[in-house]
Amino acid sequence: MKISFLIHNAYGIGGTITTTFNLAQALAERHEVEIVSVLRHREHPNFTLDPRVSLRPLVDLRQEKEHPLHLRPAKVFPTAEYRYQQYSELTDQRIAESLAATDADVVIGTRPGLNVHLALQAPQRVVRVGQEHLTLDNHPPRLRTTLRRAYRRLDVITTVTEADAVAYRRKMRLPGVRVEALPNSVPDPVLPAADGTAKVVIAAGRLVPVKRYDLLIEAFALVAAEHPDWQLRIYGKGEEHARLRQLIESLGLYGNVFLMGAATPMEAEWVKGSIGAAASNFEPFGMTIVEAMRCGLPVVSTDCPYGPGEIIKDGVDGRLVPVGDHKAMGAALLELVRDDERRRQMGRQALENARRFAPVPVVEQAEHLFGEAISARETGRPAATERGRMQRALVSQGFAARDAAYAAAGSVLHTVRRSR
Repeated sequence: MKISFLIHNAYGIGGTITTTFNLAQALAERHEVEIVSVLRHREHPNFTLDPRVSLRPLVDLRQEKEHPLHLRPAKVFPTAEYRYQQYSELTDQRIAESLAATDADVVIGTRPGLNVHLALQAPQRVVRVGQEHLTLDNHPPRLRTTLRRAYRRLDVITTVTEADAVAYRRKMRLPGVRVEALPNSVPDPVLPAADGTAKVVIAAGRLVPVKRYDLLIEAFALVAAEHPDWQLRIYGKGEEHARLRQLIESLGLYGNVFLMGAATPMEAEWVKGSIGAAASNFEPFGMTIVEAMRCGLPVVSTDCPYGPGEIIKDGVDGRLVPVGDHKAMGAALLELVRDDERRRQMGRQALENARRFAPVPVVEQAEHLFGEAISARETGRPAATERGRMQRALVSQGFAARDAAYAAAGSVLHTVRRSR
């Protein structure tokens, strides 16, 4: 099948770009895949893209920033959407033209405003999939009202956690729209996994208030007091850098806590540590948690909405602690610092359990979901609800449940492919 992703700006940086590129490249193993970027502001993307995936922009800001239509406000892209000021009559027009001309079987929107375009402007012959990378409760009320009206015209909505999928099913009242959790995938590591011997805790992500690196630093002060030979390395950049530097100095941790700046790829840094850490107040998924686990690190994380609790099995491959409690975070870190064998065992378990977020199982789930949606559109029948119930168990129950569900449901995608 041909699959087209519609993304805000593939030439920038951010989690949605990373996960879109990951999924697109994995799907390109067996399908024709393209990424349509609404905006472009530079010659090449920041991330390397598999040559089998085509990339084309709709509005090139290097030449069209002052285009008369780009100086007028958007009429289709919802005003309550976070990115509204970056959209215009020109983007409205180019998106509409692209959707009208698409020859894709499946078009996937990657943010709420683009999902609205997809719902209103994609031809009926196309399967319309709206991805949600944040959460329903994170959207402002005015945007939720807009989405409730528009999303009824989608075929499928995917969320990155089952908790958010439940919220959409319960709160949005979208009859006939299939809502499924489809987690983000992380590419298979190329380096040997961490062996748990390094006296290093690692965290990564944007240095912004919601990530609570201040709390993590305060928690690590408890570790450093008992084990001064351990380090905390924080990778990323952002508005909190100066404040975090001041906190490190005020706590006398300048020899233990280091702001490392951004690193790409992060895999080479994860494997230098023995424990991963995340202290967020809110985490729609938890990409860095999965990245750390895929490199063999147990992760100590706050049990914040929504992602960490669906990724980490507390006491088995990491630890979950209450949000905002630096003492609990410090105590959980100390548990693993003090016990070498437990830390290594949990690291091995993290490596194994995180396999469910590898490209193969996530792509298989996506393929079956898209295949069933194509079949439903072609036959005029709704997708099998029993299959949907089985798929919702995949993330939490792992490979055995996945294989049993697929065997019981049959190879719908194979039938779709054979008919094309």
